[in-house]
Amino acid sequence: MIMKKIIFSVWLLLAASTFLIAQDEEKDKSTFKENLFTGGSVSLAFYNNTFLIGASPVFGYSLTNWADAGVVVNYNYTSYRDYNFVFNDKLRQTVYGGGAFVKLYPVRFLFAQAQVEHNFINQKFIPATGVTETYKTDAGSFLVGGGYTSGRQGRGGGPFYYLAVLFDVSGNSNSPYTDAYGRSIPIIRAGLQVPLFQGKGN
Repeated sequence: MIMKKIIFSVWLLLAASTFLIAQDEEKDKSTFKENLFTGGSVSLAFYNNTFLIGASPVFGYSLTNWADAGVVVNYNYTSYRDYNFVFNDKLRQTVYGGGAFVKLYPVRFLFAQAQVEHNFINQKFIPATGVTETYKTDAGSFLVGGGYTSGRQGRGGGPFYYLAVLFDVSGNSNSPYTDAYGRSIPIIRAGLQVPLFQGKGN
């Protein structure tokens, strides 16, 4: 039921984006290629005996001067070592998957974002003494939030940096974006968006 709601929400966003293109008041003479972009974000963190590294490359299209849509691929690796409860127990987690997103820019330096994802999660628990245990699952997520950009100039504009804060509102307890109690945790992503064929014409 949750996945049906997520799929419907994404369909609604894409339908709205198509309508926005048709209603765009400016007659944009740019080619299809000039509105394509790539980029993504990289994650690296060290905290509380935890090491995290990951990347989320994106490929997308600028629908209008104030709307983008695209696809994203995720990969994250986390390593945790316990020094407090059972000394030297280790947990390794790999998360990989992908999804689609829509971004709306009411002004050049702010945006709202909705993103649907499906991720596959592999965990390995390595106790200091005993038998190693493995666990695999997958989970759908629906991320919503917004962020700040260094200045999006419209369709076919130059590269810009962004910082986003997203939350998973799907309610899926297996989501990689929830804590041990199933509560959604903030997802902070910083990245770069780069046009692929700006000014190259056909």
